[in-house]
Amino acid sequence: MRATASPPTSTAATGHRALWQGRALVLLGIALSAFTLRTAVTSLTPLLDRIGESLGFGSAMMGVFGMVPTAAFAAFGVATPAIAHRAGLERTALAAMLMAAAGLFARGFAPGTGTLLAASALALSGMGIGNVVLPPLVKRYFPDRVGIVSSTYITLLQLGTILPALAAVPLANAVGWRGSLSAWALVGVAAALPWLGVLWMERRGRRPGPCSEQARTLAGVHARATAAGDEAPELVHPAPRGRVWRSPVAWGLALMFGMTSLVTYSMFTWLPALFTSAGASPAFGGNMVALFSTLGLLSGLVMPLVAVRLANPFPVVLLCLACFIAAFLGLWLAPMQAPLLWVALLGLGPATFPLSLVLINLRTRSAGGSAALSGFTQGVGYSVSCIGPLLFGWLHDGTGAWTLPFAFLGLCLGVLVLGGWLACRPRMLEDSW
Repeated sequence: MRATASPPTSTAATGHRALWQGRALVLLGIALSAFTLRTAVTSLTPLLDRIGESLGFGSAMMGVFGMVPTAAFAAFGVATPAIAHRAGLERTALAAMLMAAAGLFARGFAPGTGTLLAASALALSGMGIGNVVLPPLVKRYFPDRVGIVSSTYITLLQLGTILPALAAVPLANAVGWRGSLSAWALVGVAAALPWLGVLWMERRGRRPGPCSEQARTLAGVHARATAAGDEAPELVHPAPRGRVWRSPVAWGLALMFGMTSLVTYSMFTWLPALFTSAGASPAFGGNMVALFSTLGLLSGLVMPLVAVRLANPFPVVLLCLACFIAAFLGLWLAPMQAPLLWVALLGLGPATFPLSLVLINLRTRSAGGSAALSGFTQGVGYSVSCIGPLLFGWLHDGTGAWTLPFAFLGLCLGVLVLGGWLACRPRMLEDSW
């Protein structure tokens, strides 16, 4: 951004500036990208029964569609930093949104199951890249407003989970399931446009950014890193001094994070089918997925405030366990007797997900330790969780009932509680590796 001759204002002197001033395109890009990051998941699951009838696949393939999100997030959580270091954060964000848009659009024209699966994988790969690049983009462009921008994009990410679930069936009733799936490509295209604008401004020598001392310092770091061939210095972490896989804290967090993701994506995939098999309409199943996602939004806002005030938050894990057990029993034995209650309890259970993310910082002393613990937790956790929707569907397909699938999730809850007990004890990663 070009300097001006006017003296600095009081806000500039304190390192703060209007949120949008000089960086409106970046803020818009972050907001629209965040909204896009889960649209491929919940726009599909309420329609899987209908699509299966059209393309000729059953419960086992529905489980495969359910495992693709976590597989893509795990793979690109590892691969994206290397891509961003070479291409830059902005170009990587643009590529991510174009991949998402292309995959979302192609899903509506898939002639068969394999093509639909490949298009879904493309869209979710773009979203997996977006998961990684948004936080460092916030750090680069909004060092003076990290809190408010982070809260904004997390809230929009949750809205991008809720709204597709609500709209999927009504859209399919109006324009068919193909049109319903493809419609969300418009969001991906909209999210790509601000990044095109940012790159255009950069080519003209007008890089957006805040005019503050903190921003100028970060800009100098970025310029030196770019001269050395690194386009994303924000993704460089200090090397840890130990081996994270030796720590019970790391394994506890990985198990708690992984089992929470496994249960969550199993329910995203199978909740609509469970209700339709109990006599509900497909639209009702989509609404229940939206309610499930909404409760996740609330727990994500509250859990960080609770976790930082507890030396050992294991009682919170036990409370989440109780919610999960009550929800599973209700959904298994009497799904249509009190569906709102069962889904509300089900939505409170995954509060262990934001708890895991908060504990990554609460159980480490250094940036290197936090980075190592985050990578291990999410890498192992997402990899393990891939099997959940697939095995849940295989058990249902093999028995024609929901008893064994819920028994499997019950075993996963036992692993979750073990992980929570290891992770919540008040000790540091660096003391145990």
